[in-house]
Amino acid sequence: MKIALTIAGSDPTGGAGFQADLKTFSAMGVYGLSIPAVLTAQSTKGVSSIQEIKSDFFEAQLDTLLQDIKPGALKTGMLYSLDIVKIISEKYRQYSLTNLVIDPVIVSSTGVSLVKEGVKEAIREQLLPLAKVITPNINEAAVFTGIIINGEKEMKEAAVKLKDFGVGAVIITGGHMKEKAIDLFFDGEEFLTLENDKFAGEFHGTGCVFSSVITACLALGYDVKEAFIKAKEFVWNAMRLAVVLGKGMKILKL
Repeated sequence: MKIALTIAGSDPTGGAGFQADLKTFSAMGVYGLSIPAVLTAQSTKGVSSIQEIKSDFFEAQLDTLLQDIKPGALKTGMLYSLDIVKIISEKYRQYSLTNLVIDPVIVSSTGVSLVKEGVKEAIREQLLPLAKVITPNINEAAVFTGIIINGEKEMKEAAVKLKDFGVGAVIITGGHMKEKAIDLFFDGEEFLTLENDKFAGEFHGTGCVFSSVITACLALGYDVKEAFIKAKEFVWNAMRLAVVLGKGMKILKL
């Protein structure tokens, strides 16, 4: 049985965070492990409050789990504090883990900051050099690179800059672009662009689900390029079947 681990925030709606990751892993035929890195008070309308998890307890979760089970791939989502980032980088090396996928959740879709000051820099310095792949959306890519992305040209420029941070491969998702949903893959040698028409409305957790498919695919033995293609198709279908549960964004049907 293939195993994947998610280290991410908790989302009570189940549409994002580690809850959505676990559902995605299951849909991909992979057994999911989860460790919450932060708690949120959240609905389909947005995040209203954040509760930090103490670093010593977070470390205990990781040690207790990884001494028993070794995942074939893992992903990180919302990492709220500097201590959490540091612990993950240390444990990744200590337990000789592989196939790290970083979904750099920094700001919510409603504009709420989801990390403490300095976390962005810590992720760049401590985690990106360990990553098999990073999966920012265009806004997150802009935060890390300083490049405002309006089209494919800027996506490629940002991908090259992100690759220079030491990551194995870069995938930038463009669901927030105005006309087409353009996603870009770059491994240092090859660019691959996939696009489709945008769906009407706002959707919750697309980035979480996308990076979870990538993680599951790596656990299953696919390479990053193959995982990118499968993730694009999976998320498109999940958005096509999305449901309205609350008064805000739609939830993907997994």
